[in-house]
Amino acid sequence: MRKEANPVYPAGQANVAHRNPQLPTGDQSQGADNWYTSSQVVQTPVTFKNLYNMDLAGNLFVPKNLDETVTHPAIIVGAPNGAVKEQSANLYATKLAEAGFITLSFDQVFWGDSAGSPRNAMAPDLYSDSFSAGADYLTTLATVDDTKIGVLGICASGSFALNQAKVDTRLKAIATVSLTDMGAVARGMRDAMGDHTMVDQAATQRTKEMAGADPLYTSGTPEEIGPDSDAFSKEFYDFYRTQRGAGNTTTQPTLTSFVKLLNFYSLSDIETVAPRPLLFIAGEDAISLGFSKDAYTAAAEPKELYQVPYAGHVDLYDRTELIPFAKLTTFFTDNLS
Repeated sequence: MRKEANPVYPAGQANVAHRNPQLPTGDQSQGADNWYTSSQVVQTPVTFKNLYNMDLAGNLFVPKNLDETVTHPAIIVGAPNGAVKEQSANLYATKLAEAGFITLSFDQVFWGDSAGSPRNAMAPDLYSDSFSAGADYLTTLATVDDTKIGVLGICASGSFALNQAKVDTRLKAIATVSLTDMGAVARGMRDAMGDHTMVDQAATQRTKEMAGADPLYTSGTPEEIGPDSDAFSKEFYDFYRTQRGAGNTTTQPTLTSFVKLLNFYSLSDIETVAPRPLLFIAGEDAISLGFSKDAYTAAAEPKELYQVPYAGHVDLYDRTELIPFAKLTTFFTDNLS
């Protein structure tokens, strides 16, 4: 395929994420800046195809002073599970573009501006392939060095990125932030419910929907919290249900597709990613820290586990005073040079 200059493609439907001034402000401490933009970076909406010919909507970020006479390293940035590119991914992509990288954020299929029906479906294999689809697109750009493509996965995107890195050696350096193994999460929920309750509910719902019932949604961020809500719910609510992170329901997948995660084992065979480098970043107070520790233990060298002091899970979505952008910049500079 002939390489092109950085092209502009029409985006899909209107972005589902936006700051809603009618919602609570949320906790804006420690530099919370999900909506960050930069005068040093040009952001362009793009669309590209996955392996199954489905359209993915993305944003391409290019440093304004980019030398277009040579090629440059690029980084694909994946958003948290159930989120869209405007939630955390754009922030990281913008900051890394400021550091000199060409970056690409995207909406997963079935979410945001990307294709796929029913909406909010969980499809871990397709989610994983999205990172290769991003690499496919980047290789068409004249300013990108095909041999220097990295990946950053935030929250569950970390598990999808790791899963895809096992089968796509074009992904040369892989970093995760607040890694969450969604397969393990789903299996934990299944076990807590007991017997085959989760699977039975999904199977029964499939029959109902085939007969015309509306889809049911599960898990995700609660719509309301109260004094008795657990810390986990409060943490996610403060990002997804306030002006801080958007304020619209984007995190609840369909019940019938959620069970697909039971067969998703992102950390299985993770050692096969070597000798490509891995960086696991997690808050030392994060409820998800164990996933990064497990991944680090299972992975082969070269690898690094970096714990951020005083940070929880969602803190690393947008709190710029806590997010170790310098660490990420050094990791990708060293390994994509």
